[in-house]
Amino acid sequence: MDSRLVQNSQMALKKEVDIFEKCCKFTAAKEIMDAGIYPYFRVIESAQDPEVIVDGKKMIMIGSNNYLGLTNHPRVKEAAIEALRKYGSGCAGSRFLNGTLDIHVNLEKKLARFMRKEAALVFSTGFQTNLGVISAIAGKDDVILIDKMDHASIIDGCRLSFSETKKYRHNDMEDLERLLQQYNDKGKLIIVDGVFSMEGDIADLPNIVKLARKYGARIMVDDAHGIGVLGSTGRGTAEHFGLEDEIDLIMGTYSKSLASIGGFIAASEGVIHYIKHFARALIFSASPPPASIASVSAAIDIIEEEPERREHLWRNTNKMLKGFKTLGFDTGRSETPIIPLIVGNDQRAFLMAKMLHDKGIFANVAVSPAVPNGNALIRTSYMATHTDEQLDKVLQAFEEVGKALKII
Repeated sequence: MDSRLVQNSQMALKKEVDIFEKCCKFTAAKEIMDAGIYPYFRVIESAQDPEVIVDGKKMIMIGSNNYLGLTNHPRVKEAAIEALRKYGSGCAGSRFLNGTLDIHVNLEKKLARFMRKEAALVFSTGFQTNLGVISAIAGKDDVILIDKMDHASIIDGCRLSFSETKKYRHNDMEDLERLLQQYNDKGKLIIVDGVFSMEGDIADLPNIVKLARKYGARIMVDDAHGIGVLGSTGRGTAEHFGLEDEIDLIMGTYSKSLASIGGFIAASEGVIHYIKHFARALIFSASPPPASIASVSAAIDIIEEEPERREHLWRNTNKMLKGFKTLGFDTGRSETPIIPLIVGNDQRAFLMAKMLHDKGIFANVAVSPAVPNGNALIRTSYMATHTDEQLDKVLQAFEEVGKALKII
């Protein structure tokens, strides 16, 4: 038989594969929807305040990262409106080409001063910041050492780099040192969340700094949940430990305490200059819109001028940590306004969130892979603007639901 006919016959026998087949097979979310306990993509009809409107009903919001309560602040909104009037709705290009406005440069100067670094660079999202910075800095002859519980954007940034990536056990300094010894002959970058976004605990920066000095590694801190929250003046995890001069790169986002959307990196002038010319997530992405940049600038001013906001945030945080522990909930290692209630299996977490929702409490659910298997949790987070009355209602609802589900 002609070899071409044989080849065609063999090809015809092969089963055709549709790349969308996996989409049809994904049924887990629909099963949760059908059970009436799907907790994601809830539609909010109001600002991110301590109370929000969902389906026309008021709910107490304890699922927001609006730690200082600035997203609806009059000064922040007015700054955005003025920027919109002056510059329009967008930049129609990347920072690299036509998308750099004077307000971008001014914010970078303000962020550098605020973070006590030589220079800063703004990105369109926090996720893009990590993608761009990590893949620009780390190359094929380098190794990146990351905490097992680091944010997904750090993991994806590592994937985009050509470097080797190794995870160490969560906040385990012995495991980190083991890896540093193993890769002592390579350029090394340790990347860690300042505040871990699900657990609510703080990175062991003092010992990370000691190990970095010992083995000649550089340190990058993703301080998305630390800026505005930690430190004597709200400058984040490095200030909290008095280690600002020891951290090489500090990354932050605007979507938490800074009341907008976007991200930035702060470092030495030489490192920022390099990132500007090698971060593809910066060079090939549209520039952050003027309103967002102006909002962040106003938020920084408020953080510096109103330290009482942070004090109120910590008063609320301590009240809720004490309240949950008194009720008998497992709050894990939390020591920040992020307070997880560990409930075990995924189904129980989904059901608990639904029961809380029905009682007018908006809380978030975290299941694997966001948390380890068997450690599903209700993620709660608090604002400076929550009232005692609101927080008391939250504790009462959790007590009722916790007892009903035999969690406490």
